[in-house]
Amino acid sequence: MPKILFVEFSGAEHGVEAKVGDSLMQAATTNLVPGIIADCGGNCACATCHVYIGEPWSSRIAPPSKEEKEMIDCALHVTAESRLSCQVIVNDELAGLVVRLPESQT
Repeated sequence: MPKILFVEFSGAEHGVEAKVGDSLMQAATTNLVPGIIADCGGNCACATCHVYIGEPWSSRIAPPSKEEKEMIDCALHVTAESRLSCQVIVNDELAGLVVRLPESQT
């Protein structure tokens, strides 16, 4: 299982083992990572799992869908690195991924 590091806005770190095939949101909620609320349960219908994924990781995941882009536009503190963690699927290539949470996810 790939290890993923979630970093809260405060700097607090949460290392988790993520199941291949699960979303980052599922990995976070299963491991009680604070700040990933996931109100819609992973249906890309809210932005309560908003995260930042920067290089080199962002080039290793599928680009956001039209629906994800529309939901991200509803989030606070959006940057070019913004993603919804419910839409990023864990695979072995993401071992060591660093996911940062925006201030709005505290």
